Amino acid sequence: MPKAYVIGQNTIKNLDKYKLYAEKVPKTLVQFGGKFLSRGGDTLILDGEPAGKRNVIIEFPDIESAKAWYFSSDYQKIVTERKDNATGYLIISEGVS
Repeated sequence: MPKAYVIGQNTIKNLDKYKLYAEKVPKTLVQFGGKFLSRGGDTLILDGEPAGKRNVIIEFPDIESAKAWYFSSDYQKIVTERKDNATGYLIISEGVS
């Protein structure tokens, strides 16, 4: 079964409040086997227009684990903190098997 990746691009509107959200996310990943591969940091845009300034990539064992994490009660309790304090998107992409 191929791994899956949650990929996001965000532009933060309220850094202080977004940081509070970001501090809570790692704890929600544990039971689903999720781990950050990229979380912020420098970005080099090679082509096209980005949807945000901050990139996030989270690896999961499979697509079902990624979906289970996103829809989990623990993550859903905090997701509005991301939506209220940043613009952008999250997607789930299945890796190559």
